[in-house]
Amino acid sequence: MHPADRTFHRWALTLLAAWVLLMAPALAPALAREAAPASADPVLENRVMRLSSELRCLVCQNETIAASHADLAVDLRNQVREMLREGQSEADVTRYMTERYGDFILYRPPVKSTTVVLWYGPAVLLVAGLGGLWWILRRRNRLAADQFDDDEPVAAPDGSVRADDLQGPR
Repeated sequence: MHPADRTFHRWALTLLAAWVLLMAPALAPALAREAAPASADPVLENRVMRLSSELRCLVCQNETIAASHADLAVDLRNQVREMLREGQSEADVTRYMTERYGDFILYRPPVKSTTVVLWYGPAVLLVAGLGGLWWILRRRNRLAADQFDDDEPVAAPDGSVRADDLQGPR
């Protein structure tokens, strides 16, 4: 075989391999299957998902156990499913989870002495920040104009001053 033919074949094979690698992800959805429901009972599964959306994933901390794919979240969903299948109420499951993991597991914890900062802290910080801003602006507004520093032209490293800086404020 001629060396130019080998180079062409190698180039064509490389191009074919690159095309296959680039097209494989595009073909993956065609091979995917729909996830099987975890429970044969759609009513039970609906209750599980509704309750799971009220419980925080202890690993992710910013996701519910319904949305998380962490192993612990999967285990907690399965535990919720089993407890509901055994006939326990959603309140029983929530109470059990809260006793075991504390109020942190609830995506909307109750307002009580241990969570009051969680509920009202952001509002207090916002009011304090706005109050501080108002106080600083009020104090600055009362200062006379001669108490502020004059705007001085800024010299460039070579010692020159821009013409815009010499004209003063507009």
